[in-house]
Amino acid sequence: MDEYTGFAEVYDELMEDVPYAVWCDRIVAVLKEHGINDGLVLDLGCGSGIMTEMLAEAGYDMTGVDLSPEMLEKAKLKKESSGNDILYLCQDMRSFELYGTVRAIVCVCDSFNYILEEAELKHVFELVNNYLDPGGLFLFDINTVHKYRDVIGDMTIAENRENCSFIWENYYDGDSGINEYDLTLFIKDEESDREETDEVYRKYEETHFQRGYEPEQIKQMLKEAGLEFIEAFDGEKTDDVSNKVPVVEDSERVFFIARECTKVI
Repeated sequence: MDEYTGFAEVYDELMEDVPYAVWCDRIVAVLKEHGINDGLVLDLGCGSGIMTEMLAEAGYDMTGVDLSPEMLEKAKLKKESSGNDILYLCQDMRSFELYGTVRAIVCVCDSFNYILEEAELKHVFELVNNYLDPGGLFLFDINTVHKYRDVIGDMTIAENRENCSFIWENYYDGDSGINEYDLTLFIKDEESDREETDEVYRKYEETHFQRGYEPEQIKQMLKEAGLEFIEAFDGEKTDDVSNKVPVVEDSERVFFIARECTKVI
């Protein structure tokens, strides 16, 4: 099944507990710490544009790249509502192209975990490095192997909400390190002409694959891509960048800061 088709319809509702505002504050604090107070910033794997809009409100000239047309349609609706001047591009992050370089590139909410091969992820890092201004910043998060193997692997999550219900079944493969999750969605058909007591729900089925990466793997890939690793800290436990929680064995999400230093492509 195609990813983010039915999911796009209810993505924002199902992700309402994700601390996007905290993540945005963290990103803005790091950018300003490095003297990036404005200018061009790319949101890679922008999805429905939640973080893109927040960074635009913080004063950055935003571009969003995502592979899913359905998610970008949601992002464009936000843009129409907010009036923010955001450029959205429907591209695969594994081969994305920009019109020029940018001051910073961000990627949040485990978008990079959808890249299942190390060689492909390293190539994305090379592209990132290529499109960064000299000394530009690269800020991103990655879900760890521990999260998929020990926390959500082989877990089934089900929830019933007002306009939709979902069943999220996880299957972790220890040999490949890949977590498969089958998502079944039942979404209320708002355009149905049936009586309220006879509501219609549309069923959608999607299968997603994600892979966890260890911090040392990421550091090596950054180095090989020509990027300078600056620091990493626990992406779930750190709310205030002035008090960063170190990465430990049970960290589920790691937030990385890197910088352009050598062009390799």
